[in-house]
Amino acid sequence: MFNVTGILKRLVIGRAMRSEELHETLLPKRLALPIFASDPLSSVAYATQEILLVLTLGGLAYLHFTPWIAASVVALMAVVVLSYRQVVHAYPSGGGSYEVVSTNLGPTAGLVVAASLLVDYVMTVAVSVASGVDNIISAVPRLADHRVLMAIGFVAVLTAMNLRGVRESGRAFAAPTYLFISGVLVMVVTGLIRYALGDAPVAESAAYGVSPDPSDANLTGLALLMLVLRAFSSGCTALTGVEAISNGVPAFRKPKSRNAAETLTAMGALAIVMFVGVTALALITKVHITDDACRLTGLTGDCASYTQRTVIAQIAAAVFGGEHSVGFYVIQAATALVLILAANTAFNGFPLLASILAQHRYLPHQLHNRGDRLAFSNGILALAVVAALLLWGFKANVTSLIHLYILGVFTAFTLSQLGMVRHWNSELRTERDPAPRRRHHTARVINALGSVVTGLVLVIVLATKFTEGAWLAVLAAIVLWVMMRGIRRHYDATSAELAVADPKGELTLPSRVLGIVLVSTLHKPTLRALAYARAFRPDRLEALTVSVDRDEAAALLRRWEEYGIDVPLKIIDSPYREVTRPVVEYVRSIRRESPRDIVAVFIPEYVVGHWWENLLHNQSALWLKNRLLFTPGVMVTSVPWQLTSSAHADRPAARAPGSFRRGEPQGPAPRAGTRHR
Repeated sequence: MFNVTGILKRLVIGRAMRSEELHETLLPKRLALPIFASDPLSSVAYATQEILLVLTLGGLAYLHFTPWIAASVVALMAVVVLSYRQVVHAYPSGGGSYEVVSTNLGPTAGLVVAASLLVDYVMTVAVSVASGVDNIISAVPRLADHRVLMAIGFVAVLTAMNLRGVRESGRAFAAPTYLFISGVLVMVVTGLIRYALGDAPVAESAAYGVSPDPSDANLTGLALLMLVLRAFSSGCTALTGVEAISNGVPAFRKPKSRNAAETLTAMGALAIVMFVGVTALALITKVHITDDACRLTGLTGDCASYTQRTVIAQIAAAVFGGEHSVGFYVIQAATALVLILAANTAFNGFPLLASILAQHRYLPHQLHNRGDRLAFSNGILALAVVAALLLWGFKANVTSLIHLYILGVFTAFTLSQLGMVRHWNSELRTERDPAPRRRHHTARVINALGSVVTGLVLVIVLATKFTEGAWLAVLAAIVLWVMMRGIRRHYDATSAELAVADPKGELTLPSRVLGIVLVSTLHKPTLRALAYARAFRPDRLEALTVSVDRDEAAALLRRWEEYGIDVPLKIIDSPYREVTRPVVEYVRSIRRESPRDIVAVFIPEYVVGHWWENLLHNQSALWLKNRLLFTPGVMVTSVPWQLTSSAHADRPAARAPGSFRRGEPQGPAPRAGTRHR
């Protein structure tokens, strides 16, 4: 008989891999780039748009701030990339910002970074997928009504691909990422050449004016500054995912640090060139886009039903000759794919960080376990579920989701750079060689500049986005921080409680062992349980049944005597037809009378072959076990009886779907708060 679940699992995930095959999952740079850098690279598709959406709140007059805002974003990205190159070399174990901050600023600050990044990874999935769906709708507007369903479907596909392993997902995602990079570069070069030759492309929205939002009309002074800062903070979405490479250093081939640093540099250079090119073309083609189509002047027809194309879609149509050109469809397809695949950065970063946190006992241990394909499957599934719920709750609307975005990543940027400054200070106190000291001084300057700049951006982002929805991200990070602290306290308390102080004292034998076999009727499972209990040779053995019906109890007693079973059968009367409570009270009464005695309770249970059969059997046994396990001095033993259907279940050598895995040891994990040299 076929195991349908197992077959489907193998089709989706692939064959299970041995722990020794972990080295085969390590990534060359050409695959690491699309896996870890797809988020910052894909941000090019919407970072410029977010700047324009904010500036047009005041009308078209404020678009002249765009080049200055874009230049600020580029400078910030260069500083952050240089700063994270230092992190990659100094902390190659893969903890990234969390390890840097925990080691140098303490575990409390490290948890702030961890909570912020976990929230931001969830937002990366939600925003990337929603933005990708937006670009699909720009090419095929009639799909607008299926936005949420499409978004959740893409999350499911990404989840399945990542469950197949990092290397597998890298192979699948490399082509769309490189197609997007080459497509955008070709579009930028083509558009700039046309502009230089006097044939500047014109966007479809260039003819429309924009009426200012009533609340943002006639901006001056502080109000104008706040508008520019809001546009800058929105443009900073181009930096999301930059830290993912520092988290994923262990996934690179050797030499890990150097390969990771080179990949980080390539990612930064490509992202800057593409972002500058798209922003320049947006200004050249005169793209006019607003948060509300009804503020577009000169628009014919019903503005409420008008779907604005994304900025990159309008540029592609203008550069390549219209919305039906091959170039337009190539750019839209590549953009939609890479935006959806940008979520893959989070699908790699979130499980890795969650695994490290689980090692440090801040998250459940299950998040450190590797699945069939040596990926951190539980972390992947947790991320997918939360992101899907977020997309459903916010109707996959990018504008609504974007306000919850980037706050966490700039928290990590700022604190990690402060941590690196302290790291270099520590190195300089012990280093005497002039050459390394010069390198340390240079690195400290870079990280100090990074901490100041990203700290200012964090304040700007918090001030401009807090009331627009960022407070939800802050609240989520706070709740997560408190939860992780609580989990650590629980694990610490459990370890302290279970620690062995005096092995000899813990091995003290009980005075007596009293065996009780629970009986519902006299059949083969009951006789097996009695035989098993006898094999333990308890000091006293008895059978126990609860009488809900006196006639049935009398019939059981008669059969007991007819079979000549020499184990006494005790019958407890239950006038209110309860089974669990009388058994538990009887066992506890024995413990009260003889506290130094151990009570061993043997429960016959059926072993079935189908999940739905469990609903038909073993319910009383389940409740009894759950209650008895909370009683001190009571040992509960299940005595299985295999029904015929269980013969069709997986053989012992086979892996049952969903079977428990342990994490592959990679050496002792660094304790949060310990200092590394």
